[in-house]
Amino acid sequence: MDEEDWRRLVDQLHKGECTPFLGAGASLTLPTGTTLSKIFAARYGYPFTDDHNLARVMQYTESVVRDPVYLKGKVCDELQSYRRPSPHDPANPHALLAKFPLQTFLTTNYDDFLVEALNAMGKQPHSAISPWQMDTTGGKKPRTTASHWHRDATDEVGLPEPTADRPLVYHLHGSWHQPSSLVLTESDYLTYLVNMVDAAANDGKHPLPIPVLRAMTFHPLLFIGYSLQDWTFRVLFHGLARSTPRSNQRRHVSVQMMPEVSVSPGDAADKARRYLTHYLNGWNISIFLGTASEFCEQIRRRMG
Repeated sequence: MDEEDWRRLVDQLHKGECTPFLGAGASLTLPTGTTLSKIFAARYGYPFTDDHNLARVMQYTESVVRDPVYLKGKVCDELQSYRRPSPHDPANPHALLAKFPLQTFLTTNYDDFLVEALNAMGKQPHSAISPWQMDTTGGKKPRTTASHWHRDATDEVGLPEPTADRPLVYHLHGSWHQPSSLVLTESDYLTYLVNMVDAAANDGKHPLPIPVLRAMTFHPLLFIGYSLQDWTFRVLFHGLARSTPRSNQRRHVSVQMMPEVSVSPGDAADKARRYLTHYLNGWNISIFLGTASEFCEQIRRRMG
């Protein structure tokens, strides 16, 4: 990110003209996907070497417990046993974002930390969960395209129209208040991605409601703690980019840690940084390499 990126982002936050997209790195008090994966791998005797692969470990664990909803409930119990972040902690990304007049928040996290932070700011958030398990091949209806996304949110999905005082928090991968909604195993991810692709290609019911599509298409996105190598991101982002007129394409920002690099060659870190910058710039994304807390500190300093 250069100075122009920072000026633009600060201005957009002040005006409520961007859409936060939160991933695991934004939930500071919860274990990472790798840590959670290793916990369940040890607990259920995962026999393979890739115990860091959460979706694969959970696919194996489901075969052991033979009840996917029971497994998802155990994952929710595990996550809810950790300390909740303070909504007043200056290093907490949820607390920082809740201060701005933003209307729609997207997250692939299961927690409700963002809703709690918005409540602490006196707002009345509405939380909704993606119906990713729905059958997108049934029931013909007009295809959802960019030209339709200006319609009122209540036209199709029954969601209230998001406002700065009554924002929408949309859980793309489920919520721990509804364990069956979690996108967790390899099978879940495959179903999720296939439904997304089918929705984009067919005339079936689209899994994403109009306010979410509108927020992802007409506002720049601010990714915090979310891996842009994730296939969920690639499918969503590429699909929306194809249907967005060039005249309306925006410049986005991603906050992410530098991936682990090889010990050789000696300039591996520089090569990785150059690659990430080049790769994301092709998607019109500026990158901040650092933690979510470091990003919050930068925003607060630049806002005085």
